[in-house]
Amino acid sequence: MNKFTIHRPLYSDFLQWFAKGLKNIFTAHGYLFCEETNEDLRLVFNFITHEKPRPFRRKAQSTFVVSILETHKKPENILKAAYPFLVRSLSNHLIYISHETENTNVYFITPEQGCYKIEYPLRNEQEFFMLVYQRLEPLASSQLVIDNEFHQDLPYKLWNGDERTRDMYVAGQKLDRMNLLPAPFPIEEYLSPRDLQHIKKLYGIGGLSYGNVSCRHDKESFWMSASGVNKADLKTIGKDILLIKDYDAERNTMLLSIPPTITPRRASVDAIEHYIIYKEHPSIGAIVHIHACVLCRDCKLLFI
Repeated sequence: MNKFTIHRPLYSDFLQWFAKGLKNIFTAHGYLFCEETNEDLRLVFNFITHEKPRPFRRKAQSTFVVSILETHKKPENILKAAYPFLVRSLSNHLIYISHETENTNVYFITPEQGCYKIEYPLRNEQEFFMLVYQRLEPLASSQLVIDNEFHQDLPYKLWNGDERTRDMYVAGQKLDRMNLLPAPFPIEEYLSPRDLQHIKKLYGIGGLSYGNVSCRHDKESFWMSASGVNKADLKTIGKDILLIKDYDAERNTMLLSIPPTITPRRASVDAIEHYIIYKEHPSIGAIVHIHACVLCRDCKLLFI
């Protein structure tokens, strides 16, 4: 049974009501509430303030932390207003509760800069918390694959890449020209060196940049852009582009092949998704994953 807890004092009547609703809806769906934070927790609701967005220090990577922040000011730009608090609180998700003139908007913010909202009040309280549950539970119950194991066994002839990696370089440049590669978030401006190190370990990232491209190498392996790199300049094998050769399910670890002459960057946390897609769909030769507000009509041209 998945265990969860609610961390830190609740500073308003609304937050007390909100916490009670979270507790009731997750308990009703099979989660076990724990008063103590030293339990083997799957999910933590961490209430923070603007002045003290303190993180909940996980004891395991598998603990999913949702930080919750309340404001009485309508944000001009929700991501600009809310995203720094997700980063500072070292959270997997941020719920940003904005009490505005006519209603309350509850925003859900992800590390990938995803943003969606639920308006309150709805027709009834139960419907509202069911929507909150449906937004959070699939993420809270998912299993991240963060650990990497690097093998210095990449064949010499691939140390400088091949035709497929050069295709990835061209594809990244095309994405950049199409303005589909958002600028990396200036994470260093919001975190201390200690917290920056913690969040890199937590998210398995080398920085916050979004989207990735990959290309099948052979039946068993594929090339993929590394974590936190400039997708418009994918050149160096082992740093910008990695060869993913397998997944060790028992250890929940991605296995990578690199040149022995390089200090590698980490694989994207999305590598497991690409791995599964390539395994289950042999006809797929490449994957482009981007975050954009419009549908890309020209994606079919990226690898032509």
